[in-house]
Amino acid sequence: MTKDYDKTITLNRKAKHDYIIEESFEAGLILLGWEVKSARNRTIQLQEGHVTIKSGEAYLVNAHFSVPSTTCTHIKADPKRRRKLLLHQRELNKLIGLVQQKGFTLIPCSLYWKNNRVKMNLALGRGKKLHDKRASIKDRDWKRAQDRELKKNQGNS
Repeated sequence: MTKDYDKTITLNRKAKHDYIIEESFEAGLILLGWEVKSARNRTIQLQEGHVTIKSGEAYLVNAHFSVPSTTCTHIKADPKRRRKLLLHQRELNKLIGLVQQKGFTLIPCSLYWKNNRVKMNLALGRGKKLHDKRASIKDRDWKRAQDRELKKNQGNS
């Protein structure tokens, strides 16, 4: 019997608004038990999170995992601790080179379940300037208006 539920845990909706996304990668995360419970409850926020590379390894920093009430009392749960990302060495070397040389940044875009493991969609992107954000808002509004007109014309015929 298969479960029909959404495998997405959380999305970072501001990522596409604040960054021009060039390429995306899939990475695993090393989580503690209470963090997996938080993922099952979908009480994770990626908005302030970012990825840093330290001594050849990638870490998710400032992502907020809410502490469930059922967490053991003898464990000190830090909701914003840094979590190690699991990437292939080839991918990691590519990311290190691009981030250091070309001014790219690593953005966590989403968390989701894959084969009972928590995976993260990690994007390589550049920060948008204010005029880029205005242009993308203008394009989005223009597409919305086009769709509205199309729908109106479909209803008339």
